[in-house]
Amino acid sequence: MNQLRAFAPHAHWLLRIALASVFLFHGISKFADLAGTAEMMGGMPMAVLAAVMETGGGALVVAGAFGNDLLTRLGGLVLAPVMLGAIFMVHWGQWHFMATDSHPMGGMEFQFTLLMVSLYFLLVGNDQPVPEAS
Repeated sequence: MNQLRAFAPHAHWLLRIALASVFLFHGISKFADLAGTAEMMGGMPMAVLAAVMETGGGALVVAGAFGNDLLTRLGGLVLAPVMLGAIFMVHWGQWHFMATDSHPMGGMEFQFTLLMVSLYFLLVGNDQPVPEAS
């Protein structure tokens, strides 16, 4: 296990890439089809806001990795309300991600996971836990 400790300072990239790729993909997709997104979200202002927050938050989480703790935390702060909105407005009431008749967009387990990773970056920023030697 000691050999794996050498990789620990870089492990934050696993979470950053996972989180940012999801939000960048969905944010850019919203920009690509703003009319469709606006119809689904109840208006153009909400569609633009969601697209900006998703794209911007994902980009901030990645950009923050290059030394700016504030950008990392800001990315987490921007993404957390997006996930809270998705959970409470679309996915609430069903945990499992599979679509059902009552939840055609699926449940909230994936959105909850994204929310927790966003909160991690908000709270921890670039301060990575240092593994203890055994």
